[in-house]
Amino acid sequence: MSTGSPLDRALDVILRFGAMMVRTGDAGFRVVAALKALAGRFGLDDLAVDLAVTSITATATRGGERLTVVREIGPLGINADQLASLERLAHESAEPATPSSITAALDTLEHAAPLHSWLTVSLAVGAASGSFSYLNGGDLPGTISAVVGGAAGQALRLALSRRHLNQYVMTAICAFVAAGVYYLLSSVLADAGDASRHGIGILSSVLFLIPGFPLVAALLDLLQRQTRAAVVRLAYGGTLIVAAAFGLGIVVTIAGYSLPQPAAMPANPALVLLLRGIASFLGGVGFALLYNSPWRVAWVVGLLTLVGNVLRLSLHDAGISLASATFVGAFTAGVLASLAKIPLRQPRMVLSVPSIIIMVPGSFAFQATVLFSQGNVERGLQAAVVVAFVVGAMALGLATARFVSERRWLIET
Repeated sequence: MSTGSPLDRALDVILRFGAMMVRTGDAGFRVVAALKALAGRFGLDDLAVDLAVTSITATATRGGERLTVVREIGPLGINADQLASLERLAHESAEPATPSSITAALDTLEHAAPLHSWLTVSLAVGAASGSFSYLNGGDLPGTISAVVGGAAGQALRLALSRRHLNQYVMTAICAFVAAGVYYLLSSVLADAGDASRHGIGILSSVLFLIPGFPLVAALLDLLQRQTRAAVVRLAYGGTLIVAAAFGLGIVVTIAGYSLPQPAAMPANPALVLLLRGIASFLGGVGFALLYNSPWRVAWVVGLLTLVGNVLRLSLHDAGISLASATFVGAFTAGVLASLAKIPLRQPRMVLSVPSIIIMVPGSFAFQATVLFSQGNVERGLQAAVVVAFVVGAMALGLATARFVSERRWLIET
């Protein structure tokens, strides 16, 4: 920590606090709010923050002294448990604080071990991948292959992240490996006469690479006029998607997949509802564990996913367009997250984002991947536009839930 003036030390800790919040995946407007709350506890007269995600600039005043400091943030990531701890540290007490006490708390958080072992997280991702495959019409052998591919890809990502490999390179490698494992296993099952070479599972095996937190945070930041942070997050999330598509596209081209025919759903409506509910629940729990949420939070995320996604699929079955049904499902999950966040003492984002990842339109995304790999740009763009509308509906559903549950979102300040 800085050894300069008291204002210098306070601002140094504030910027470290903000950099940690950004690296956990929190939205820019939440970071600014937390830093202003922390500045009040330090006894500062005023704090102005300019957040660009890759760097953070703050100007603080106390008495007649004014100081501006810039800090680089470093590689981004997602850590839901640390995100929640930082938000509680900033907002749950109005008592005065000292830079040294906050520094000690940050040291503890920074050196905390992940809540779950690599094996637990990998298996959870595998379960989420299999659930996504089933919900998008995958057959049983393809779904089993997606489970194995997703788990293998996540295990590799954890191993590579410990070696601090470039995130974009790591994403492309993990997408290639996860999709490759899926293809090899599904080919073995096909040779044994137990698979139809249904291809939707290959997309399911790389679902864990979708940057849900950055994309949702970017939209929320746009609505809260944190434009610089939003644009950087969109570029970051978009580049990760391109990297994953690159790795996936190589395997799709080698495998020569054609457009899939969805597997037949059971004729019994009650059974369909039950299976969809189980798959949605497992998917939500899997993504919550992937983001390092505690088990009690993961169970709640699973329930939110169950309600929101089953509602979405039921509305779509009833003839509602996929984008509109997805908006309603995401909105429902967002409203329920608003109700659950207080007793759980968790930020809404920690509950809502993992609960909507399963709503990604997998069939259309796979169609776009296959068509682009075949050089059919026109039809590929048609499928990609559907994906864009549905993903936009996911984010807008969560944003609308905030407008409904937080009146201050409707007021310009």
